[in-house]
Amino acid sequence: MKTHYSSKGKAFPLQIVLVVPFLIQIFAAVSLVGYLSFKNGQRAVNDLAEHLIDRTSDVVDEHLKSYLSIPQTLNQINADAIRRGILDVRDRQTLGKYFWDQMQAYDLTYIGIGLTTGEGLGAARYDGKTITIDDWTAKLRNNTSTYATDNQGNRTQINTQWTWNNFSQPWYTQPIAAGKPIWAKIFAVNFPTGPYISASASRPIYDSQNRLLGMIATDIHLLKLSDFLRSLDISQSGRVFLLERDGTLIASSGTEKPFVVVNQEIRRLQAIDSSDRIIQNIARHLKTSNAFESITQDKYFQLNIQGKRHFINVVPWHDKYGLNWLMVVSVPENAFMAQINANTQTTIALCFGALVIASVMGVFTSHWIVRPILRLNWASEAMASGNLDQTVETSNIQELNTLFNSFNHMAGQLHESFTALEKSKEELEERVEERTTELKNALRELQRTQSQVIQSEKMSSLGQLVAGVAHEINNPVNFIHGNLTHVQEYSQDLLTLVQLYQQYNPNPAPEIKIATEDMDLEFLQGDLPKMLSSMKVGTDRIRQIVLSLRNFSRMDEAEFKRVDIHEGIDSTLMILQHRLKTKPEQPEIEVIKDYGNVPLIECYAGQLNQVFMNILVNAIDALEESNALRTYQEIQDNPSRIKIRTSVVNSMWLEVAIADNGVGISKEFQQRIFDPFFTTKPIGKGTGMGMSISYQIVTEKHGGKLECFSTSGVGTEFIIQVPLRSNVHGVV
Repeated sequence: MKTHYSSKGKAFPLQIVLVVPFLIQIFAAVSLVGYLSFKNGQRAVNDLAEHLIDRTSDVVDEHLKSYLSIPQTLNQINADAIRRGILDVRDRQTLGKYFWDQMQAYDLTYIGIGLTTGEGLGAARYDGKTITIDDWTAKLRNNTSTYATDNQGNRTQINTQWTWNNFSQPWYTQPIAAGKPIWAKIFAVNFPTGPYISASASRPIYDSQNRLLGMIATDIHLLKLSDFLRSLDISQSGRVFLLERDGTLIASSGTEKPFVVVNQEIRRLQAIDSSDRIIQNIARHLKTSNAFESITQDKYFQLNIQGKRHFINVVPWHDKYGLNWLMVVSVPENAFMAQINANTQTTIALCFGALVIASVMGVFTSHWIVRPILRLNWASEAMASGNLDQTVETSNIQELNTLFNSFNHMAGQLHESFTALEKSKEELEERVEERTTELKNALRELQRTQSQVIQSEKMSSLGQLVAGVAHEINNPVNFIHGNLTHVQEYSQDLLTLVQLYQQYNPNPAPEIKIATEDMDLEFLQGDLPKMLSSMKVGTDRIRQIVLSLRNFSRMDEAEFKRVDIHEGIDSTLMILQHRLKTKPEQPEIEVIKDYGNVPLIECYAGQLNQVFMNILVNAIDALEESNALRTYQEIQDNPSRIKIRTSVVNSMWLEVAIADNGVGISKEFQQRIFDPFFTTKPIGKGTGMGMSISYQIVTEKHGGKLECFSTSGVGTEFIIQVPLRSNVHGVV
């Protein structure tokens, strides 16, 4: 006796089935932990970078407020002293020593006055170290003398003479024109002592009768701001720089100077022209995104510079005297990522170690389980070959022992049954021959009547079958689903009772202890709730499938009534999900839903579902035919799609359009697509009645339209139009 077996898919060894999923779970769990650890590290880096940038911005802000408030405060003190007569602007010697003393007390570059008479006087520290006194008269051409001073502020000798005109210099004209304390435009000049770039705090001065005497100014050297920015901790890996609103550099923490010397003249540097790549890229980004002038509040963003990510904060900075600058703080991500990268490498090493250990344990465990099963397999193959006298020895696994005992009992009964069957074989063969003759006659009669069965009857029977099966499945599933909650409660109560026994009787009888170890009570306590939860999830899924089957068949809505057409489409798609999902030979067929705001329509819901089913099946067949001519990569590059669109036309009609990008239909076949028994499919794959009956359902049953538009090699679109409200059912 020979038995034939068939298999639809490739079979895998039990060892692989036991080991591979276990290894995949271990690897996935460790990888997930490593990934989450890495992402948490990145979030920590973002928080740390933001905190560092905010702290640096606060430090720079406080320094600017402190450093830039000194000139204006000193100007106010001196102006008040002049107005009260404490300082006499005509006493040049005393005024020069007074300014010299203030230069000693404060880290300033220049303190001086310009009078309305054209005269003036000031104390300067042009080289950053030595204090000199400038004294000029109203007569032009070499009217200014620069005096060296001793350690008491007395003038010792004239160093240089040069020409200075108060009335042609913004240093004098801007505060006079403003009539209030201001910051004059940044002044840059290349002195013999070196580059001189200063911001000048200026204000008008008056006498006791409030008559204008001129102006007073106090300068600070802006290069000292760069020295301060370079002293910050962030300057080693990041950048801090100050900009004017036109994008001109004021100071930076980099080694580059905020100016260039061209033909012995100082030219201030635009940030976008900086040789520092970080400053240059940030400035270009700001100028491209929303320009420097439009930034009115803190702007935090990230920017890739030379392949590295930087965290950047732009803060507008201004004071009441007219300064309006931008403060930019930049920190590179790699300043914080070293430890995170090290942790990532450690995680990878732990993952690999866990995988190796799990592999060894999995191979050992699978070998222990598979060996007795192989003995059972050999005995089964021997029985299949005709040797029915087979028994299997028991093993150390309790569940397998039960299986082996059942197999031995089955083998004995099978041997007895075959003996009895041999006796009735001849009589049975005679009966089979008679029945075969009757079946052949019935088959010929069935073949003659088969062509007379139309597709609508098949679909109606299918709908009744689906509805009946769904109804019959629904009752036991609901019973199981409803009782699972009670089973969970009862099992939890029993487990709680067992735990109480273990708590109050920690030393049970030896028989109880042996039974507990044999049944692996600890594993049972943990696995039973999980198993019940899995069963509940399974029943939930079955209930959803049953609901979709009932919705598709619409046996409870067979009359003409108002329904949601989208429910019917979605139910049909669920029925066909097995043909849409990913397969080894082709990727998933994409379904694009473009549902419009469609009201409930009056129709035969079950029959319209049949139309959707016929059209969608034809679309899937066309896509599969197209995919058979393409490689897997070609399908991924240009995926197969089915687009379903619903809309309301002229407030009277519902339109459902179903389009695919399959092989299409030629023009000669399009004219016959709705003819009965016409099909473009191979023999045995289609009856040719699906589209004919669909056309009848739409046009005759619902008074609508069904049209086909197709281009060979591009795709096909079916457009269904049915009235939202109709009296067709009254005459059908």
